Amino acid sequence: MDFIIGGLAGAGATIFTNPMDVVKTRLQLQGELRARNEHTTRYRGIFHGLYVISKNDGALALQKGLAPAMVLGFCMNSVRLGIYHIAEVQGWTKTKEGDISIHKTIFWSSVSGFVSGLAANPASVVKTRMQSAAHPSIAVGRQYVYNGMIDGFVKIYKIEGTRGFFAGVNATCTRLAVGSAAQLTTFSTAKELLQSYGLGERSPLGLAFAASCLSGIMVALAICPLDVVAVRLYNQGPAAKGELLYKGVFDCLSKTYRTEGLHGLYKGLGPLYLRIAPHTTLSLVIWDMLNILISNKNR
Repeated sequence: MDFIIGGLAGAGATIFTNPMDVVKTRLQLQGELRARNEHTTRYRGIFHGLYVISKNDGALALQKGLAPAMVLGFCMNSVRLGIYHIAEVQGWTKTKEGDISIHKTIFWSSVSGFVSGLAANPASVVKTRMQSAAHPSIAVGRQYVYNGMIDGFVKIYKIEGTRGFFAGVNATCTRLAVGSAAQLTTFSTAKELLQSYGLGERSPLGLAFAASCLSGIMVALAICPLDVVAVRLYNQGPAAKGELLYKGVFDCLSKTYRTEGLHGLYKGLGPLYLRIAPHTTLSLVIWDMLNILISNKNR
């Protein structure tokens, strides 16, 4: 049940945050391995990106990749939140005195994030490629034509084999380990801090909401460079002509920094935060409320 609750929380939140994920993906692929003055800027920011995509591909294009995104949200959060909740219930995240242990919380949230990355990576690859597909006038990065999620899985398997589903898995697992540590640690710590001041005693929903808002800020800052790397590794595909753009995580980080500077590693930070903040809030609030509901029923 712990895993199902976490999965439902993640999938439900994805419906509302997917448009920001589409914009984020396009911004992160824009000007790939080029200096800022050497490429055409098709997307000038969050709201311009939303406008340009709607104008050229239609409003529904803002929900591109929604099916694999929901599968991703379910798989990732079922594993991540499920493992973490078990650790919380078993007391593995607390000291002998019963207080939150930062070190133990970071460890278990990192472990849960790393394992969830392995489980969700195939859906991440399909999602990213579907989200990057666009009208030629606004296309960025390599373009793939998939007639839906299942067709994407089939084509990747036929052309790239099983290995294609695990493109960028190192970056993903590292990103999720770091992101989960930042998210779940700050969420648990913020809840405890707010409770110590007597806040949220009468409103569990308000307490979860406030704690998750604080959590989203830390997550966005911590994972953006790794998120850029993961998106680019997902989207580079097989080396059909010439060599691959990137040989791995560190090669991608190095090339991006050398050609695009620090700005390149923080491309899409705005939509990343606007996706993560509500997604973090929605998923953690839903997760917290479902856990409270289940625990009350079991009493």
